[in-house]
Amino acid sequence: MTPDRNAPIGIFDSGIGGLSVWREIAAMIPAEQVRYIADSAFVPYGVRPPEEIRARSIAVAGFLIEHGVKLVVVACNTASAVAIDELRATFPQMQFVGLEPAVKPAVGMTMTGRVGVLATPRTVSGDRLRVLIEHWSDGVQVHTIAGNGMVELVEAGALGGEEVDRVIGPILDPLLAQDTDVLVLGCTHYPFLRDAIQTYVGTGVRVIDSGNAVARRTLSLLQHGHMLHERGKPGSIELFTTGDANDATRVVELITGRAMPVTHVDV
Repeated sequence: MTPDRNAPIGIFDSGIGGLSVWREIAAMIPAEQVRYIADSAFVPYGVRPPEEIRARSIAVAGFLIEHGVKLVVVACNTASAVAIDELRATFPQMQFVGLEPAVKPAVGMTMTGRVGVLATPRTVSGDRLRVLIEHWSDGVQVHTIAGNGMVELVEAGALGGEEVDRVIGPILDPLLAQDTDVLVLGCTHYPFLRDAIQTYVGTGVRVIDSGNAVARRTLSLLQHGHMLHERGKPGSIELFTTGDANDATRVVELITGRAMPVTHVDV
């Protein structure tokens, strides 16, 4: 059955960090309605075993599909790396847009021949990132490092200051010591820390992420499937969380600058 073109896009992440991807999608295709679920009761995915990540991804994607979305964006690098194949097998009628760290563009940008990829522990240790680097590195040294504690900063609404520097300093210092000049943010939470990261690494390091590429892929799938929303006015977003709705509402406003209510759901 062809999806209703005026149905919403579904987006999910382990927490509220995937709103960095929603920002890019909303900027590129503003007429679209969005349903977003943060699996905040299980955040962060990056420290959980693969079987649990797969089970949670299937559960929250199933929630979105049951609520009538026309396409699902997996706005989580860890879930994309661990669970995207299972999602497509479980829901063969649904199109999924996954994420991968922006290794290819980073390799094309570096002048020193050294690129850093900052991601969750599960993404860093997984085969998908290793294969991605092997495929695109083209002689460039690509160093990976786990951003331990960074997801938790964003989930708490801490985006800058000494607290953030205490966490990111020990993570970024080894990359800076290797003369890294391009840093890939390989987790959708991390763009909310971009200003703090850029200030710490300085202007000699370019900081990039995958958000715009995901928005372009989403737009392409909607265009080719004749699924773009018909309305001309901007769409809206409905927010759900498996965690505490009041906490999520507070943090969403802190990180987006917009007051948007969040509804708790049991998934």
